[in-house]
Amino acid sequence: MSMNSSARPIGGVVPRFVPREGHYDIHEVPLRRRLHGWALEAKLRARLAAKGLLRGLQGTGIFGVGRLYATILRADGRVEPLGLICTKLITDNGVAFLVDDWDNNGQDISTMNFHGCGTGTNAENQADSALQTESTTVLNPDSTRATGTRSQPSANQYRSVGTLTFDGSAAVTEHGIFSQSATGGGTLWDRSVFSAINVANGDSIQFTYTCTVSAGG
Repeated sequence: MSMNSSARPIGGVVPRFVPREGHYDIHEVPLRRRLHGWALEAKLRARLAAKGLLRGLQGTGIFGVGRLYATILRADGRVEPLGLICTKLITDNGVAFLVDDWDNNGQDISTMNFHGCGTGTNAENQADSALQTESTTVLNPDSTRATGTRSQPSANQYRSVGTLTFDGSAAVTEHGIFSQSATGGGTLWDRSVFSAINVANGDSIQFTYTCTVSAGG
């Protein structure tokens, strides 16, 4: 039986190599995931508009916005792009870490390049200092966050792509960018909570985190 070359497996799974930068053409993300991403983006822009007004009155403003994308790499070689999965949240500790580095206070913002994940479901809070329930022994290697591959998509964007591999089953619902590789420590720059990503032994999740920093005033 002949198969149209444009046909795709059921569920939008794409059996192909993952782009090095961690992004796919938008049409390679299943429609329901695209709709979910667009809804997240719309909520983000409404949130920024409200915060922009409030912080404008306070005389502060909005400095940075994080966006988190994910792709599941199955043990059997299947690749499942999930698209945009979260648009929250840079933490108080992360901002303090940046200011300390700027003040030459012994911090180094370039260390914010380690990807951790977990199974906590509490909503993000800017006061968060860790993931709610960070994954440790289900990771391969154990208790080790993924080191990101850095890039700069544009002059005002920082991107880090990190891949976490699992040697057990987990329902991953949270992600964080940290300042150290070992789980259980370091400063949390950004925490994201999202719908469960179910993984099994041999699966991996590639996370793509992009922080956009705004100029002007």
